[in-house]
This record gives sequence, structure tokens and C-alpha cells, in this order.
Amino acid sequence: MAETHSLYETMGLVRVVSTDPAGRASIEYEAKIEQCHSGGVVQGGFISGWIDAAMAHAAMAKNGAGIVPMTLELKVSFFAPTRPGLVIAEAWVERHGKRTSFYEGHLKDAQGTVLAKATSTILLADMTRVVEASRKATAGEVT
Repeated sequence: MAETHSLYETMGLVRVVSTDPAGRASIEYEAKIEQCHSGGVVQGGFISGWIDAAMAHAAMAKNGAGIVPMTLELKVSFFAPTRPGLVIAEAWVERHGKRTSFYEGHLKDAQGTVLAKATSTILLADMTRVVEASRKATAGEVT
């Protein structure tokens, strides 16, 4: 659990605002100066990660705890610089499939300005298979 906490801390997680079984999620983050490059602009990898995490939460809300959403493709378009402060990542299912689904999301600042948008193709992987593969990899077993 410490690893998860560290990831959330690094990403600046404030709170998961909402998740909806219809396939929607909203998450608040605190963009920190430590996440910025020159000019006080948040590095794009954090922005991509925030939206990707919201899409994963939306997929988990729609599909339940038995799946692990695995990003197969992620495309992000940046519209405006993201600065330190509160940001909100929102995501929703665009098209749901049995094993693969398509999600969209965006990042907004506290005033509601859309800073970036993303689309993702997500593999809905079976949790037990993912955990077993991880166990084998950690143990050094060949799969």
C-alpha cells in the first residue's frame, strides 16, 4: 500500500470527487511547483497521468473491481499551460466493448478552463490474471 500512497503523493492527488457506474469519474489534483519545468508550467507527463488516471477510475466504476484497466493507447492534446494550483481531471466512456473500450477525458483548472483533452483505448484485463502474471514476474518465473 505504501507504493500506491507514494504514487498518489507524487501525482498530487487531493481526492476522488466522484465515480459513476455509467463510466464517469472526476479527480482533483494539486499541481505543484515540483512538477513544473521552465516558466512554471506543469510537465506534460503529469497532465497525461492525471487524465489517464481519471479514465482508469471511470473504467473501474463501469466494469467493477474484477478488472484492471490497461492503457493500450493514449493521445493527449494540450490547449493551454497548466500552472500550480488545483486541477480537475474528468473522464467518461465513449464506447464500451467486452474486452476493449474507448474513453475520453480532459483536465480543467479551478475556473473551468479546459487545459488538455485526451482519448484512450483501454484493455479490460481480468484482475486475477494480472495479479498472477505480476506474481510470476516478481518471482522471476518465465511466462
